[in-house]
Amino acid sequence: QVQLVESGGGLVEAGGSLRLSCAASGRTLSRFAMAWFRQAPGKDREFVAAINRSDAKTYYADSVKGRFTISRDNNKKVVYLQMNSLKPEDTAVYYCAAVESGRDYYPVDSDEYEYWGQGTQVTVSS
Repeated sequence: QVQLVESGGGLVEAGGSLRLSCAASGRTLSRFAMAWFRQAPGKDREFVAAINRSDAKTYYADSVKGRFTISRDNNKKVVYLQMNSLKPEDTAVYYCAAVESGRDYYPVDSDEYEYWGQGTQVTVSS
């Protein structure tokens, strides 16, 4: 089992940057593919970015490609989401998620993930 705690959210102006962190405790993080999802008010939870468990292969939603970067430090047991050029439509609660997986498995479907953090609010003002 793994416990996830997100941090780093806040209020930022359009065009600004934030870095979210997801601190993991419990089992070795290198066994888990990790992802970020987000949920805006009145909308379904949507995929943002994912990273495989070991050699940092990544995948992004089209809406954030080129602006967001997911990364991980397995020794520190932390996963990051660097968000640049933020837009008001990026406003949402951002969730970190984990699934114990094979080397090249990093799904985009939220149903595939086993563990979730409590979320951190990101608000982008226009």
